[in-house]
Amino acid sequence: MTAEISPTNNAHPIVAMPIEGGPAACQSPHVAIIDVDGLLLNTNLIGPYSSGDNPVDIFREKLDAAAADPWAVAVVVRINSPGGSVTASDIMWRDLQRFREKSRRPVVACLMDLGTAGAYYLSTASDVIVAHPTTVTGGIGVVLNLYNLEDAMNVLNIVSQAVKSGEKIDLGTVTRALKPEEEALLKEMTNEFYDRFRDVVRQQRQKVDATNKTTFDGRVFTASQALKLGLIDQIGYLDDALTLAKQRAGQPLAGAVLLHRTGDVGRTPYATTPIYPLHVNLLPASLPGLDRSKLPTFLYMWQPDPTLERFGGK
Repeated sequence: MTAEISPTNNAHPIVAMPIEGGPAACQSPHVAIIDVDGLLLNTNLIGPYSSGDNPVDIFREKLDAAAADPWAVAVVVRINSPGGSVTASDIMWRDLQRFREKSRRPVVACLMDLGTAGAYYLSTASDVIVAHPTTVTGGIGVVLNLYNLEDAMNVLNIVSQAVKSGEKIDLGTVTRALKPEEEALLKEMTNEFYDRFRDVVRQQRQKVDATNKTTFDGRVFTASQALKLGLIDQIGYLDDALTLAKQRAGQPLAGAVLLHRTGDVGRTPYATTPIYPLHVNLLPASLPGLDRSKLPTFLYMWQPDPTLERFGGK
């Protein structure tokens, strides 16, 4: 017996799968559900025998599909993510903001288990943010994960022989500790990205107290804490987010569809797009710092150690 495995997850177009209202939902007013799951990166996640979807790319595809659908009266962006790279988060935020501006359709963000850092950044482009009672959100901050493997290399008698032009071109290398002036340079860059995050939240979330340092120190919050701080608008479930989207669109009897690729299984509002490659769990465990070429640099992400294992969705 043989099985044919598609090498890519993005070989099929985006289609609307009816979730509420039966098959007729696709040809009558409906809310389009767009899922955002896992790390927000502008790259295809690669496995030994296949590649997964690019999270930035598929998000734009789904927004374009919703914009082109004359029956889509509103959008619910279902988010379950710790965040991701600074640039990927910002691109997705801008795409969602432009969708709202051009389509004039209500957008409701629904935060699931996680809606932190870059994922929360993305959610601020919506009209309303709904969080599950058990959601973890917040994480307004920036991290740059660097590692110093100099001592480990000495134990293994590994010597760096880098040939370089430009004194600071190897800034952040794992082969030695950061010099004070190098750390200051990177800190300045981190602060710039942090200021952008903070300014976006202040501009998009008028309920947030801009003087409350607790809100902006990078910590995460429960849904009830986030509601008190003005980071979210409502505590509820995905069904509540769908109802709210219908109400804001003036279509309380609208159905609901899930935007997925042809061939992906999606029978409930909770179905997810398989963005991770097949056989990803066969990848070897990775050492911090050695997967740097696979990682983004500056991160809007609540995650202690973004190793390759984490990138596999664990």
